[in-house]
Amino acid sequence: MSASDKPTRDQAEAAVRTLLAWAGEDPTREGLLDTPKRVVEAYGDWYSGYAEDPREFLQRTFKEVAGYDEMIVLRDIEFESHCEHHMAPIIGKAHVGYLPDGKVVGISKLARVVETYARRFQVQEKMTAQIAACIQDVLQPLGVGVVVEGVHECMTTRGIHKRGVSMITSKMLGSFREDARTRAEFLRFIEAGNGKR
Repeated sequence: MSASDKPTRDQAEAAVRTLLAWAGEDPTREGLLDTPKRVVEAYGDWYSGYAEDPREFLQRTFKEVAGYDEMIVLRDIEFESHCEHHMAPIIGKAHVGYLPDGKVVGISKLARVVETYARRFQVQEKMTAQIAACIQDVLQPLGVGVVVEGVHECMTTRGIHKRGVSMITSKMLGSFREDARTRAEFLRFIEAGNGKR
């Protein structure tokens, strides 16, 4: 959608009032007067990932790492997303690893890549693949591994109403996919963070 096609803030707030009325509420009652404004502001935060290019976070790299060429893993990156099917929250954490090929990136940048993709309407499988592809395309490492664990509120608060269920997805590229030892090392790093041995 181009910027010229984007609805105005007034149109977005009107849409919220319509949904309130459809749900059986009176959008003009005192407690709901500012709700459309608050919802639109929340959307600006929740979906801020559309205004960012995750590739930009990975542009600044470092080559002076004293010959370090082993795996780098950032684990337990908490995220909040929303499923594109029901617009319900997905709450979880991501684990990201890569095997550098002469250059590394600041670790906060990996978290920013996760955050940018999470702050869009998502399907967890797609988000997992997007994070891995972005890191692979920009950093050109020897391999990338991404594991995402998410709790889907579209399953816990509606429909089947099953709590305590989480979904795990993974995407392995390069040496993480081709070399079982590299993949196993990455998974061991993740498990170590959960107190597993």
